[in-house]
Amino acid sequence: MSVLTPTEQPDAVPAGEEPPDAGERHRLTAVTGLAALSLDAMASVAYGPEAIVLVLAAAGARGLGFTMPVTLAIAGLLAVLVASYRQVIAAFPDGGGSYAVAKRHLGARTSLVAAASLVLDYVLNVAVAVTAGVAALTSAFPSLYDDRLWLCLAVLALITGVNLRGIVESARAFIVPTAVFVGSIVVLITVGLFRSHPVSTVTAAGHASVLSDNASTVGALLLLKAFASGCAALTGVEAIANAVPSFRVPRVRRAQRAEVALGAVLGLMLIGLSVLIGRFHLQPVEGVTVLAQLADASLGHNWAFYVIQFATMTLLALSANTSFGGLPVLLKLLARDNYAPHVFALKADRQVHRHGVLALALVSAVLLVFSGGDTNTLVPLFAIGVFVGFTIAQVGMVRHWRLERGRGWRGKALLNGFGALLTGVATVVVTASKFTEGAWLIVIALPALVVAFETVHRAYGRIGERLGLGRVPETPHRERSLVVVPVSSLSRLTSEALTAAASLGDEVRAVTVCYSDPEDRAQTHAFERSWTEWDPGVELVRLACERRGLGRPIAAYVREAAAVAPGTRVTVLIPEAEPERLWQRLLQNQRGAVVAHAVRRETDAVICRLRFRLL
Repeated sequence: MSVLTPTEQPDAVPAGEEPPDAGERHRLTAVTGLAALSLDAMASVAYGPEAIVLVLAAAGARGLGFTMPVTLAIAGLLAVLVASYRQVIAAFPDGGGSYAVAKRHLGARTSLVAAASLVLDYVLNVAVAVTAGVAALTSAFPSLYDDRLWLCLAVLALITGVNLRGIVESARAFIVPTAVFVGSIVVLITVGLFRSHPVSTVTAAGHASVLSDNASTVGALLLLKAFASGCAALTGVEAIANAVPSFRVPRVRRAQRAEVALGAVLGLMLIGLSVLIGRFHLQPVEGVTVLAQLADASLGHNWAFYVIQFATMTLLALSANTSFGGLPVLLKLLARDNYAPHVFALKADRQVHRHGVLALALVSAVLLVFSGGDTNTLVPLFAIGVFVGFTIAQVGMVRHWRLERGRGWRGKALLNGFGALLTGVATVVVTASKFTEGAWLIVIALPALVVAFETVHRAYGRIGERLGLGRVPETPHRERSLVVVPVSSLSRLTSEALTAAASLGDEVRAVTVCYSDPEDRAQTHAFERSWTEWDPGVELVRLACERRGLGRPIAAYVREAAAVAPGTRVTVLIPEAEPERLWQRLLQNQRGAVVAHAVRRETDAVICRLRFRLL
């Protein structure tokens, strides 16, 4: 099993020496890490400010006046989270984010809640990102609307294929779309700051406003709801801390730089767009995104407008890559701790946790089919999981600083405690406000996942106990051995099987299953005559069977042989032909698989499947 340990992840490499890991070139730099792991957060500016505006619109024009204060509060929380996750990266270089923090400081059960919330968030992020990107495409080309599900699955297959080639390959593929999107938003904000009024309102013309005409007061609950809804823009901030092992050495330093860069770029974009919303007195309308209205007002309804729309569509679709960078690493840590199948800890070439990538793609595809490619079915479930993880990570870091009591620990603990308060409030408000819209599924899914993790852990515990893991085993000794070889005809395969059996055991017996039908009896007599003429020096045992079974008679004979000679090690050697071409396996009768299944299920015999290559 290939599992990273803390000693395999140094924070620096001495000058003139090669990195200890031969796969370093398949890991991330700060720039490629930003491209591979920040797409979710970057793309959130397409719906974060809109989420704020839509909530505040319930209080009319006066409510929209609070867009900037709410955005600044979110930006403040972003700064707290970035500072906190920089500390998480340094304290937990194995990755895992909130799961790793909770595991060390808050107990196993809390860590599993954090892990479950991250798993749900990563899976939902893929589904939401893909459906949102395709929705932008079908908005531009309405004729594709009926094919949106197939388009979603095609985009998912594309992203999965890129990630199976390695996280560095995916990062390189997504650098250009990320740069184009960020550059377009920066240009939009910069140009808009020099305008005193919108240059165009064509996009919103003819669309009904969602602004309330009757409301005049702005209550604390409305502001909290706007804050919680806008916090959807912070999803993805934790992804870099979860995937620290994916960075090149010095891993901690590179991951911290990527985290700070993500926070700076995201914060500037959120605040800049909020400034333009106030400057242009933008009002949300049905069927047109806030970002599209801002692009229209700042740059005009021209080619630049379509560049921003296309860049937004592309980045939304590709922001699913954040999950493909973070979830496989999280599953690796869960597998290392025996809370997930160990197959997720295996690593293929190019530093790819292939099974984690494929599992994420499969579950996401199921969600896409379930939702029919509709974003609105999935969005209410999106932000809750990640805020549960945020809160757990912040609380865990408070305990971390209290235990460590290093230089300036009080200030760090205060920062994390304040962040935990903010994210905790956001979690409660989002869950309460979205409960009837689908958030109840998350409330059910979180404990269900925790139970699943604990079930896997108990299963591995029982397996470990029976295997005697952690204890010194008995000294190996030699036992008398009997090798049973199922045969049905004479061939080179039969000869090779008996030769291999004679090399393995003290005694070899060939067994053949006989049936009562006249045709079968004649065939059995002919086979026995051929065996006698061949005279291989191995006893041929006839196993009579009234029914047309194959595996059970052999398994019954193996049980009987083991009972007659206690202390004898019985091996069943099953000869099988290995065809020259892959498609020719469809021509095989699968008798070997039937025998192996019956012997494995009904006896304790060793099963050896001999592959004879047909060259």
